[in-house]
Amino acid sequence: MGREGWNELAAWRDRRMGERGDLWHRAILDPTLLAVLGPVRGLRILDLGCGNGYLTRRWAREGAADSVGVDLSPVSLGFARRRERRRPSGARFVLRAGSDLSGFADASFDRVVAHMSLMDIEDAKGTVREVGRVLAERGRFVFSISHPCFDIDLRSKWVVEGERGAETVYRQVTGYRTEKVVRVPWKVSASETAHTLSYHRPLPTYLRYLREAGLAVVRMEEPTPRAEAIQKSAQGAFLRQIPLHLVFEAVPVGKWSGTRGHPRAVRRRASRTSGRTPAAVGPRSGSRGRTRGSGSAGRGSTTGS
Repeated sequence: MGREGWNELAAWRDRRMGERGDLWHRAILDPTLLAVLGPVRGLRILDLGCGNGYLTRRWAREGAADSVGVDLSPVSLGFARRRERRRPSGARFVLRAGSDLSGFADASFDRVVAHMSLMDIEDAKGTVREVGRVLAERGRFVFSISHPCFDIDLRSKWVVEGERGAETVYRQVTGYRTEKVVRVPWKVSASETAHTLSYHRPLPTYLRYLREAGLAVVRMEEPTPRAEAIQKSAQGAFLRQIPLHLVFEAVPVGKWSGTRGHPRAVRRRASRTSGRTPAAVGPRSGSRGRTRGSGSAGRGSTTGS
């Protein structure tokens, strides 16, 4: 299915995302991601799974030296490029899988961002490995995913007990440890449902991918809904108690070890001094329009499948 599912969703998602993101992004996801990312002026940024490119263009307008959006869906990139032509920002858009960034040189980006896309990429391991390659020595990888503990594709849902105003909210989940490919339904109209593939992975899997790519987690956040989400989304108030998303910041291990060059050099140095390899530390939701109320998130498009 891969890119075809995202091609089918592209027009619907472009209408929803516009230039500010839909409700779920602008009032829940984006504020935390942007706070972790910080100022971008003068930086080279790669946006993996950029969808219609609203964030890619935002960073270009904020003064990024180079802001490049990558996506595997040509239809999504078509919407991104049309928006760029109508209101030029300097952003660029490239059709490419996240697991094959061969068009970009080693250490060519100061920041790599994957906003709600990594769990939709089949070869997430290869994608993270490529991130480690194209990331500058003092660069940072900032990515968001559905919370693997609480938002387990269609195997999780809200449970609410009690009367309104005094209800108790639970998150019912099953299958956390089991990696699984899921065909996700998106309700795009009263009579039409599109589908994409999603890949549930427990947290240790993501941390292993990062470690093997020479990256270590230095920050993890769980986005909290803003007032707009609480007012306009039935799930908004629930998210104040139980998060459905994670935002990570990871950096090349060499930045902290003092070792320059390829991650393998870092591991060789570590093995000489301690006999151990450096370990990573640290650590969808209502807008997706699913046919079931499991509550997992609207996100960017996918870069690999």
